[in-house]
Amino acid sequence: MAVTLREITMANFKECLGLKLKPGQENFVASNLYSLAEAKADGVSIPLAIYSDDTMVGFTMFWYDEKNCKGYIDRLMVDERYQGKGYGRAAMIDVVERLKAFPGCREIQVSFVHDNIAADKLYASLGFVRTGTTTPDGEETIVVTRVG
Repeated sequence: MAVTLREITMANFKECLGLKLKPGQENFVASNLYSLAEAKADGVSIPLAIYSDDTMVGFTMFWYDEKNCKGYIDRLMVDERYQGKGYGRAAMIDVVERLKAFPGCREIQVSFVHDNIAADKLYASLGFVRTGTTTPDGEETIVVTRVG
């Protein structure tokens, strides 16, 4: 499954905001609107649209902490119409490779809501390991400790 990650621009902004989760998944990930606002405010997060050919299928956001040599994947969402087709996995692989490319990157962290079984399975299949810790928001943190 090939995907490309593209910048959010005025040309695709509304399309990004129109991506929707399946009913019952709303508490699994912050809205794309909130995520874009957060990225603008924090000045470090990199929000990108996930595309299959010319179709936007999802959204991701990540950042790199140079001081601590850690990458963080804050968001991964795939529109309800495109879930279960491998787009999330392909996007995660791309983001992990982007974070690994930062000089000195030693660790990549991702967190998820405990009830998000699909995310748990995806992250485990990509080599992420549970740490047993939680974020202030109550999400479980999982980490890839070996990078490179």
